[in-house]
Amino acid sequence: MPSYQAPVDDVLFLLNDVFGYERYASLPGFEDLPADVLEAVVREAGKLCEEVLQPLNLSGDREGCKRQPDGSVKTPKGFREAYEAYREAGWIGIAADTQYGGQGLPYTVGAVMNEFSSAANMAFSMYPGLTMGALAVILKHGNDAQKQVYAPKMIEGKWTGTMNLTEPHCGTDLGLLKTKAVPQPDGSHKITGQKIFISAGEHDMAENIVHLVLARIEGAPAGTRGISLFIVPKFTPDAQGNPGDRNGVSCGAIEHKMGIHGNATCVMNYDDATGYLIGEANKGLNAMFVMMNEARLAVGIQGLAQSEVAYQNAVAYAKDRLQGRALSGPKSPDKAADPIIVHPDIRRMLMEIRSFNEAARALVLWTALKSDVAHRSGDAATIQAADDHLGLMTPVIKGVLTDTGFANTVKAQQVFGGHGYVGEWGMDQFVRDARIAMIYEGANGIQALDLVGRKLPKDGGRAVMGFFNEVGTFIKTHEANEDLKPLLAPLKQALGQLQQATMWFMQNAMAKPDNAGAGSYDYMHLFGLVALGYMWAEIARAALVKKAADATQASRMDAKILTAKFFMARMMPETGAHLARITSGADNVMALPADAF
Repeated sequence: MPSYQAPVDDVLFLLNDVFGYERYASLPGFEDLPADVLEAVVREAGKLCEEVLQPLNLSGDREGCKRQPDGSVKTPKGFREAYEAYREAGWIGIAADTQYGGQGLPYTVGAVMNEFSSAANMAFSMYPGLTMGALAVILKHGNDAQKQVYAPKMIEGKWTGTMNLTEPHCGTDLGLLKTKAVPQPDGSHKITGQKIFISAGEHDMAENIVHLVLARIEGAPAGTRGISLFIVPKFTPDAQGNPGDRNGVSCGAIEHKMGIHGNATCVMNYDDATGYLIGEANKGLNAMFVMMNEARLAVGIQGLAQSEVAYQNAVAYAKDRLQGRALSGPKSPDKAADPIIVHPDIRRMLMEIRSFNEAARALVLWTALKSDVAHRSGDAATIQAADDHLGLMTPVIKGVLTDTGFANTVKAQQVFGGHGYVGEWGMDQFVRDARIAMIYEGANGIQALDLVGRKLPKDGGRAVMGFFNEVGTFIKTHEANEDLKPLLAPLKQALGQLQQATMWFMQNAMAKPDNAGAGSYDYMHLFGLVALGYMWAEIARAALVKKAADATQASRMDAKILTAKFFMARMMPETGAHLARITSGADNVMALPADAF
């Protein structure tokens, strides 16, 4: 049976020692969460995920969700009780606005819980995760009445939320959508159409489900300019704000998926369902992007989470499984064979995963803190810099963390050999669950195009120049530190290659856009390696300080420094290959005629 232990101590080290958590103490929400309370909250989050969610992961995958004859959906055994425990503990609204019943704590705490819960039980974690994304849209674009009706119930967890974008004939190109909205005399609209791939679309864990649905009002312009966003509840709220009449929305089927079987991914049918316009007519995509950006960060965390839980189980197996002898001589002469962790190739796989996990977690928490600054600071310049970071890093976190997270689950499965291919060990579930994260909320090729086509040139390149300056300043500030030199030299080289790639796009993509399209995916991963390398440099700097101040932490900090050196020596050189592919241009990619494929 698989196991999971939340990386609580690593999270606390990152927040306190690497990112200086105390520096945020004056921000709303942080002032109510001093370091000692933060630790208690993070430990409690880990405990709930380890003890309540993780034991349901394998069984939930095997049982899956079942559509009933009446169109309702039954979640796997134990999910309803786990959701109630999660809800009653206040985790759903932990970072939500206190005005509507939330606890108002930092978004960063929510990001920590997102990792823990996604690692413990990814399918389960999607139910509250989607609710928070839908809530963010309502709070930003809804009118006062909509906020009063929906926000308190969603924050409490009594009602859950979804996002309905995709239709059978359109995925990324939402301008093709056909779902229609017909205005009614009372100001509502009648929504008719079909949506597919709707996560948490129907289930038995909440008394109401609040669907956010993209549709086109009759007579609206074609394409994305004519798309509006609607709140379509499963049960229409009555005058007291409680679930009233059943709406014309139903689950037509549950998708047969590769993974995340414990989440009800539904085909949703809207038959003259009553919907309420949220935000401005024909501006639905602008409103929905609030949820999509939140979701993209959350999906990036899912990639990290699956990588982490797969790694933990691979390490446990590698320490226990006896097979062969070490090339340098027996390490366990009293046993029939050595544990496979002595073999360099097993070490290679485990170190590749470990060196990604710790840096990726740092990148997530760094970005989560920037989100808190962007939403809670009172200084315009500080907000602008934080917003720049969020816009730039969102496609990187979504694309790189999910691509690499999936690859790492495969590596972890490989550590098990044949046993990794057998269901009872649970490694196949991590692989299957991780795969979807590369696809939904914008496939990773789209993330790469977003990074190169939108985020780099935005505001004259202000965001990317800010990142270059920050990393460059760190290198210059610490270049005399002998302990950091093994890390700074490869980081400096990689940063230079990223700058070269950026300049190449500036010189070659305007006149020939295919050059940007052909190189964008490599650019995203080149950018990701530099960002992860920068995180390792920051981690190593903090580890050296902590080791000098507390001898009891020496071995733990040494492990981080050694892992940082591994990343720089074995992972960072990939930046050169990415640069070479980018600068080769689009000719070889586009030359073969379509009918020759």
